Amino acid sequence: MTTVEKIKIAKLIEAAFFVSDGPLSVKQIKIELLVNYQLNHQQIRDVIGELVIKYKNSGVNLVQVASGYRFETISELNEDLAIFVAKLTKEKAPKYSRALLETLALIAYKQPITRGEIEEIRGVAVSSYIMKTLLERNWVKVVGNKEVPGRPSLYATTKAFLDYFSLTSLSQLPELLPMADLGAIDIPLQASV
Repeated sequence: MTTVEKIKIAKLIEAAFFVSDGPLSVKQIKIELLVNYQLNHQQIRDVIGELVIKYKNSGVNLVQVASGYRFETISELNEDLAIFVAKLTKEKAPKYSRALLETLALIAYKQPITRGEIEEIRGVAVSSYIMKTLLERNWVKVVGNKEVPGRPSLYATTKAFLDYFSLTSLSQLPELLPMADLGAIDIPLQASV
């Protein structure tokens, strides 16, 4: 591969990340973008690695998430950018209820888990609306049925969940605090969903 071809390929990959509305995998880049080029997966990873370095000290980073790579703003700018983006868009970011977030956290940490097990841990019923919202957002999915009477559905998180929370795997989830420490945390949440 000539230097000119390598530069063109790097620009193509960079532009693809820029215009994509979601993460792009190495396989997807090879099959859909670079179909006319004879590159293997490692060569594409090398180009992506160079792009990661190129953006390392800028306002955006090229980061790896569960289903590929994508551009993200650096976290220290998020608060200021949120104000700016809110002015640009009429659509408000969704606000999730404490119940929905607790349910999602239980699924993430205890998966696969049944709705009944979630209710037992939380001590209250899980509304159908919460489960519907999590399924529609594609943050959770049914992965099977528990081998007990009634065969309840088992829920687990998806790659979309990992992508949304900028994780490559569940091992990156923060450690759970002991129950005694949870009372000391004061997190203001919007009550909606």
